[in-house]
Amino acid sequence: MPLNIAVIGLGWWGRIVVPLARTSSRLRVVRVADPAPAAAEFAQSQNLPLSTNLDDALRDPNVQGVVLCTPHTQHTDQIVRAANAKKHVFCEKPLAMSRADVLKSVGACNANGVKLAVGHEKRFEPPIQEAMRLVKSGELGTPLQIEANFVQDKFLSLAADNWRLSAKEAPAGPMTATGIHLLDLSVGVFGAADRVFANVRQLGSQLVNGDTLGILVNFRSGANALLSAILATPFDGRFAVYCNKGWVEVRDKAHPESPKGWTLTVHRQGGEKGTRDFPPAKAVLANLEAFADAATGGAPYPVPQEQMIANVSALEAIFKSAQSGRVEPVEN
Repeated sequence: MPLNIAVIGLGWWGRIVVPLARTSSRLRVVRVADPAPAAAEFAQSQNLPLSTNLDDALRDPNVQGVVLCTPHTQHTDQIVRAANAKKHVFCEKPLAMSRADVLKSVGACNANGVKLAVGHEKRFEPPIQEAMRLVKSGELGTPLQIEANFVQDKFLSLAADNWRLSAKEAPAGPMTATGIHLLDLSVGVFGAADRVFANVRQLGSQLVNGDTLGILVNFRSGANALLSAILATPFDGRFAVYCNKGWVEVRDKAHPESPKGWTLTVHRQGGEKGTRDFPPAKAVLANLEAFADAATGGAPYPVPQEQMIANVSALEAIFKSAQSGRVEPVEN
């Protein structure tokens, strides 16, 4: 049986999620919610009932789960309210802005017996899954260091007062837009982080909250991740894991919104570099369907809660480092 969901938040991303989810046999969109006047027109175009607030959507007995496409600082309160209403929760990234908040969200979902999922769709890209398989299998030896970037210029067209550009919702410039995905993948390889150093500056745009972010993450294992997130240059995406018996790299051919697939490169010690092309795939939908499967008694959601917590814990330290200019410890 499909999971009945309400999509909360009908801004740019919510309007992408609704029609996408409706293409799946494992999801059924039964309601949308947003207080903005323009939401009524969208809801009507999709032939869906509209709530003007979250609580009204949660009172609908037909709603089994919610998909939160809302500003970052609202996530914790909304997750807790949904969990207390016994609704499963899929939340867009970042799951929370602090370790204390992510612990509150995870605790509320567990206490109420509902599933929690997060919008880190890069984990569902087939070449990333293959890269993770190679690393986790030990075929490439001990993972030593990650180098990754996710850069784009799409935010240059946003209005200056857009919430995605505010110091409140994006304390380290590009971090909550793109850098968070790279941090999540790094946590997926190395586990919990120990300390971070982050530098964000406004160098090439009108984005006063910063357009260029560089991060060094040191993990408890001793390994490192070098992450780059920029909002003032054309798209480029890369994720590479270097190990002591080889390395693997995934490169995006185009921005995920207009996908053209990926190239995966593997270089094993003593061998030649080999490349493999992957066609475009619907990673966002795969993530939503994994959430639906977990909520309806199928396979467990593949992102462990301890990694959700570790990711947000490192994120909070990055916010602090970007502000202080110093190396900051990660609370664990």
